[in-house]
Amino acid sequence: MGRVTERRKVIRIRDGAVSTRPDTLVAEEPLEIRLNGKPLAITMRTPGDDFALAAGFLVSEGVLGGAGDLQNIVYCAGATADGANTYNVVDVKTAPGLTIPDITLERNVYTTSSCGLCGKASLDAVRTTARWPIDDAPPLRLEPELLAGLPDRLRAAQRVFDRTGGLHAAALFTEDGELLDIREDVGRHNAVDKLIGRALQNGQLPLSRAVLLVSGRASFELAQKAVMAGIPVLAAVSAPSSLAVDLAAETGLTLVGFLRGASMNVYAGEHRLALPATAATS
Repeated sequence: MGRVTERRKVIRIRDGAVSTRPDTLVAEEPLEIRLNGKPLAITMRTPGDDFALAAGFLVSEGVLGGAGDLQNIVYCAGATADGANTYNVVDVKTAPGLTIPDITLERNVYTTSSCGLCGKASLDAVRTTARWPIDDAPPLRLEPELLAGLPDRLRAAQRVFDRTGGLHAAALFTEDGELLDIREDVGRHNAVDKLIGRALQNGQLPLSRAVLLVSGRASFELAQKAVMAGIPVLAAVSAPSSLAVDLAAETGLTLVGFLRGASMNVYAGEHRLALPATAATS
């Protein structure tokens, strides 16, 4: 779509010197997601990979579980009063005969951390709607040194961040540290949805041998998305929330936070890390 960045005039002050210059900003626009013609959700996102974002969102909602569940995704023409297509409304059409869960209630209960609802109902909702239990058999065995090197690789691949400084990123890595995919967005949850949506479109779900790295904190919402995609390891460069830790412990997700340099905190699923026996039991 080519609307990832925009230019704005800015007054720059450096060491007392004042100048006027154009600045590159990350674009932020609403995206309305419709399901079989009916409005479902609106998210603020960076334009681009909109179809993947919508597909990934519906994986997180328990609607889609594979490429066969999806008939097509289209931009809605005439989305404005004058009939213009803004490319800010997408309609996801599911395969004929696919059973659609009652996601309206479930979204109010557990999907977004901003809804202010949490606790046991949230955990139960994810547990009952997850299509794939986290089942990386045999379990991944990750060296801490491998995890420690992933944030630098993520940062090096953030092309739009270099121009704007205003984007979150999410990346998928193999158990050997190979970068599989990276997406950027003004919303960290959107970046993860774009990754998962692309995996669904490519027939790669569940992502049972992948490591998900996010360039911020690990909220309940991001842990939920990892679980719904069958991802066994979620790592974040910042802190997790308490409910994210609870969800990880309940579902078997390995959750790593404060992944910075050679330091990290392992909050759940430590059996997937090659830790010294004394460290793991002390």
